[in-house]
Parts: sequence; C-alpha cells; structure tokens
Amino acid sequence: MTFTDLINHNEDLQQIINAGYEIDISNSDLIIHNIPYVNDKKQILRGSIISHSTITGLTMIPNDHQVLWTGEYPCEHNGSPMTSLGGGANNEKIREDLIATHSFSQKPTEGGKYENHFKKIEHYVHLLENQARAIDDTVTARTFKPTLVTEQESVFNYYDTASSRAGIISINEKLKGKIAIVGLGGTGSYILDLISKTPVDEIHLFDGDKFHYHNAFRSPGAPSEEDLQKDLSKVEWFKEIYSRMRRKIISHPQFITESNTSELDSMNMVFVCIDKNKPKKIIVNHLLEKKISFIDVGIGINKVNETLTGSAQVTTCTPSYYEHAKTRILSGGNEDDEYSSNIQIADINALNAVMAVIKWKKMCGFYDHLENEHYSTYSIGCNEMVNEDIG
Repeated sequence: MTFTDLINHNEDLQQIINAGYEIDISNSDLIIHNIPYVNDKKQILRGSIISHSTITGLTMIPNDHQVLWTGEYPCEHNGSPMTSLGGGANNEKIREDLIATHSFSQKPTEGGKYENHFKKIEHYVHLLENQARAIDDTVTARTFKPTLVTEQESVFNYYDTASSRAGIISINEKLKGKIAIVGLGGTGSYILDLISKTPVDEIHLFDGDKFHYHNAFRSPGAPSEEDLQKDLSKVEWFKEIYSRMRRKIISHPQFITESNTSELDSMNMVFVCIDKNKPKKIIVNHLLEKKISFIDVGIGINKVNETLTGSAQVTTCTPSYYEHAKTRILSGGNEDDEYSSNIQIADINALNAVMAVIKWKKMCGFYDHLENEHYSTYSIGCNEMVNEDIG
C-alpha cells in the first residue's frame, strides 16, 4: 500500500490535497505541514498538525477528535495563549525529523469524532490560521505545494491533483500501457505533450534528427537560443523537458528502419508521426504484420491566393480493423519530399495531435466512443470534421 493508493481511495484525503494543504502520511499518521499560527511574541510561525489514524485495507479514518502539534503553543493575535484548544504539553516522536510538542482536544460541535479527516483538519487549521491572518491577511496553510511521490507509487514526480480535483482518478487509470511516438516533429511533439500528462507506463520516443531552430516554432514550449545551441537530438530535448513532470520517458535517438522495426513490438499503441512515404510504409507494414494498434497522423497545407488551406488527418488501425490502411496510408507514392519544404503551422500540428490523442483515449474507454471511426479529417477552409471508416 502506497501514499497514492491511500489518496486515491479516500475522498477526504483527496479533498485535503485539492484544498492546497501540504499533506504527508507516516505509518498511520496523517500530517499537515506549514500551518501558520501566532506565538506569545505575536510572531507568525509555521507548524504541523498530526492526526493519529486507523488504516484498514485502503481506508484511513481518524482515531478520535484530538491532534498533535509540532510548534510552540499557539496564541491569539494579541499574544495570549489559545486556552480553548484543550490538550496539553506533549513529547511524542512521530518520526526522526518530527516531534509533537503539544496536543489539542476539541470535539466537533455535534460531539463525538469528526466525520472524516478533511473536516477535522479544516477545524483545527482555521482556529490557528485565523489568528495569524488577523495580523497578516495574506498568510495561508493552502500553499498548493506539489506532493512528491516515489517511482513505485506513480509515473509522475508529484501527485496528480488535476484528476483528483475532477474526480476522474478511476477513469484516468484506464490510460495504461507502453506508448511509442515515431517522429518528434510538430505533431509528434504535441502528442508527447498530451500523453505525458496521462499515467501511461512508458513513453518511447523515436527520432534521429537534431532539435533545430525551425522545430522551436512548431513544437510546444519556448526554448531559448542557448537551448537551441546545445545541439541536442529531438528525443534528448523532449525527454529533458518532460522528465521534469514524469518518469519513464525512454529516448531512442534513431530513425525506425527495416533493421530495427522490432523496437516497436512490445508497444500497446504507436503514434506514427512522419511524412516521408518510404519509411512510413516500412513502419506501417510491420505494425500490421505484428497486429499492433497504431494511429497515423498527417497534415497537408497549401498556399492559395495568399491564404493557407488544407486538412489534418488521423487514421487508426487495430488488429480487428486495418484494411483501410491500404488506401488511407499505403497508397501514396515513394517520393520523399523534404520535410522542411512542407508547410507546418503549430496550431494545425497541435490540432492533429489532439485528434490523435482523443482517438486513443476513446479506444482506452476514457472518452465516449459512439461512431467507432477509424479515419477522421479536419478541413481548414470549411471548418469541418468528417468521420469515415466506421468500425
């Protein structure tokens, strides 16, 4: 059982995190750090509240109405002791770096124990914080400091409060598996940006190119000139950026060719984000042969009468639906136009990536999937999305 398991299965603990409190769990103790209070010199200091709890399976409930405290004895804003807190002096070692110096004892107004940890913590925090806010109304215990988690607990470096606040943790857990993104150009890099915010087990990046100046103008983020002068490969650059948020991004600074298509064999989903027909056909044929699900993306933009027009396409192939690949993907010629000569616009790249990731999430059961389309195209001129190849 991990910190993340407890948070995900106890709504009141999720409420505490969502409210912005600095939560910690040590053995069966719930700890809230960085609570502002006033001492007898009318100084605003910070302390921690500890609530002894009982953990049964994945359920964590308060033992009683009392809490422990690590700071000096709290006072009113005028420096007089808050005698209404009850309790008394204490010297309990919670762990090596945390010793409780006092205990507080206030029952809820209806008597008995607090219904849950959130109500209990809110009660005590407000008592202490209100006195500090009478001196400085900007102080708060709701710091929204990231809650760090270990590699064993999560692929993220800190707790995913977005899913918690939205109440979609169980739905989010459907997004698992090993994902490959072949090609980290405009669309591929935006796909990475979106996928990196999901709890997939691994993200594999394949691209043999360097990250150059023109890439900066059609990729997410804002690299500096100094960044661009590092002469990093695309996969190294994007791994460095997104590893700040999550773990298990695996970089492969190489192109997929006939000699290494087996690198894709263990993937649950492959996003094919390359323009050149010959290598694309090699990759697509291999994925079809190995019955690996994949999504192919592509945009075509042309300059007409000093405006830009064109479309963005997403083609999905699964082991049970793949015949349309012959006409949608494999029917193109073998000419390999230079990628740099194609018109690439960040907003259309981003839209193409969004279309692909939404389709993948539909396949995972995250989003509703009524039509089960396997080909979608967005046309710029008429602002229209069309679904075809209905499964």
